[in-house]
Amino acid sequence: MKFIVLKFGGTSLVSPELRERVAGKIIAAKDEGYVPVVVVSAIGREGDPYATDTLINLVKQTYRDLPGREMDLLMSCGEIISGVIMAATLQAKGYPAVFLTGAQAGIITDKKYTEARILKVQPQNVTKFAQEGYIVVVAGFQGTTEDGEITTLGRGGSDTTAAALGVALNAAYVDIYTDVEGIMTADPRIVEEARALDVITYDEICHLAHEGAKVVHPRAVEIAMQKGIPLRVRSTFTDSPGTLVTTSGEVYKGTIDITKDRIITGITYISGIAQFKVGISPGAEGLKQQRRMFRALALAGISIDFINVLSEVILFTVKDDLAEKAVKVLENTGYVPEVIRGCAKVSAVGAGMSGVPGVIADIVEALTKDDIQILQCNDSHTTVWVLVKREEMEKAVRALHRQFKLAQ
Repeated sequence: MKFIVLKFGGTSLVSPELRERVAGKIIAAKDEGYVPVVVVSAIGREGDPYATDTLINLVKQTYRDLPGREMDLLMSCGEIISGVIMAATLQAKGYPAVFLTGAQAGIITDKKYTEARILKVQPQNVTKFAQEGYIVVVAGFQGTTEDGEITTLGRGGSDTTAAALGVALNAAYVDIYTDVEGIMTADPRIVEEARALDVITYDEICHLAHEGAKVVHPRAVEIAMQKGIPLRVRSTFTDSPGTLVTTSGEVYKGTIDITKDRIITGITYISGIAQFKVGISPGAEGLKQQRRMFRALALAGISIDFINVLSEVILFTVKDDLAEKAVKVLENTGYVPEVIRGCAKVSAVGAGMSGVPGVIADIVEALTKDDIQILQCNDSHTTVWVLVKREEMEKAVRALHRQFKLAQ
């Protein structure tokens, strides 16, 4: 059987008209010779009756510190409702369909409630129903432990469910349907001329997702990449082909020099960041101070990012809402940090930048031309990060998008 996994987010399922459109996508895949397995999120977003956030807010009116086990039982309800309605929509159109919870579909996870990770997929139930001619609809975002406890996979968990099923079924494609045309070169709310990419590498989309792009969850990409299952990010609302996520060999097939083909793929951002600057002693004493400082922050449960260690100063960032706690931890450890709140990290991502001279120079030129102060800078083989003030973030995104001619 030639499986295809189609995942639909909550905004694609919020009305009978949209569910009819979704059913059309599923039937079209079947008509093309695929065996469709459908993964659904909860219907709608916060405020809609069966959205996950609506369910969470409902119980928090009674008790704000509900244990994770009971919270997962509650949160799993949204996808069950969505899946049953989607199966009913297909049945009403004359297509045999069956709904499976994450547990019934064989999604086995660890025991970390509300943030579980998939350990394995046992898809025998899915393949059995598919062989009997059913369109299988599966609840995303949920699974079960080995001993039968219901778990949820955290934000973006339905993407992860789809990718894991795609790998387990050796699917031809995993299609992630959203409310946008595909992976964009930048946030179109900031850059009007941002365009959808035809194709992107697994590595590039992972970096874009980790650095703020919200179209597909990075964990889903990592799972698909392990077996080379192609992902397609597509729009429920149009018939456009969307963005293909695949290996760099497929992306750059036929090109002679990929560095001339596409150096930067996209620009993304994360706001709500505070920069810390901490003075340390030079030499061996400074190394001891680094260990003590980082250990104290870790024990306090504070995750740090964007780390630059120089001979007598350390720069790093934390989330704005943890800044005050981080200051107290450092002061109690004997440090007096300089803190700039209200920052944003702007990232330029592209597999083609590795080994290419002048990328940093182009970034600095673009930002300084627009009088944007660079507070900090770092890079890897696929990403360059710059820290700027929040009020200059959108201007920085537009400047970099323009500098690397991403609208073309």
